[in-house]
Amino acid sequence: MPMSFDENNPLPPGPLEPRDPLEQPLELLAQLGSAEPENAPGVELGHSSRPELPEDLRAPWDWIDLLIFAFLAVVGAILVNVLLAIGFALAGVSLAQLRNSTTEMSFLAILSQALLFLALLGYLAVHMRLRFDAPFWRTIGWRPLRIGRVPRALAYGGLLLSGFLLSLMVQVVSAAFPSKTKLPMQTLFQDRRTALLVMLMSVLLAPIVEETIFRGYIYPVVARSFGVRASVMATGTLFGLLHAPQLWGGWGQIVLLVIVGIIFTYVRAVTKTVVASYLLHVSYNSTLLLAFLIGSDWLRSLPTGY
Repeated sequence: MPMSFDENNPLPPGPLEPRDPLEQPLELLAQLGSAEPENAPGVELGHSSRPELPEDLRAPWDWIDLLIFAFLAVVGAILVNVLLAIGFALAGVSLAQLRNSTTEMSFLAILSQALLFLALLGYLAVHMRLRFDAPFWRTIGWRPLRIGRVPRALAYGGLLLSGFLLSLMVQVVSAAFPSKTKLPMQTLFQDRRTALLVMLMSVLLAPIVEETIFRGYIYPVVARSFGVRASVMATGTLFGLLHAPQLWGGWGQIVLLVIVGIIFTYVRAVTKTVVASYLLHVSYNSTLLLAFLIGSDWLRSLPTGY
């Protein structure tokens, strides 16, 4: 018997495509994708050569843009450090004095990272607007959560709770397998001023910038080229390894951070929005810092081992 063909539906009938198993384990998260239609009027997000891709992978940038961004990040890090060194010199603090003071070097390092983060975020915002004439936040992956029938408070609260529990698990495992050497990260908590700056950046700035870069800018390009699973693993691993210098010598801690990065990216892939991974990230960091505040008696007694 001949098969009928509906001229209003250009696709002939056939077997349904199998669901990606990546989206099967977390049905709740699968409902938390974009709250707006995939082709929202007035917003061109499509990747012209791959119109069959889901919206969250149809980013208009490509590998060349990522390479340029990586180059600018390296150059920017050097430039920021040079400018800060000049600024300290003008304030009467020489480079030799900085090198002889662990406290000042730690403060300089975290201030440099904060300024670099702001510069990179500014570059991406200008990049989206000038090159692609597109709205920055939505284009780079910050789409609203689709909550469906789930109460909004439950959807957001569930992600925050997940970040809290993930942080607790990482702390328990890290305590069970402590580093045998002093970690570079510990030098950032030698004085109250630097510790406060670290905490402020870790909660207010780092989750926004890192999620925008890794899960918003890098993830869709890798996923288009190698698939979602490969991008989840690669982007998450890159996230962990780029934090490795702060944990150098603590190999177990580095592995844990790679796993955390993979989990963040997995949630972003399932929900199709950076908002979800951001909520996990900010909750994760906040829990770590809360544990430190409690352990240090709210910074009145910094650990002597640091």
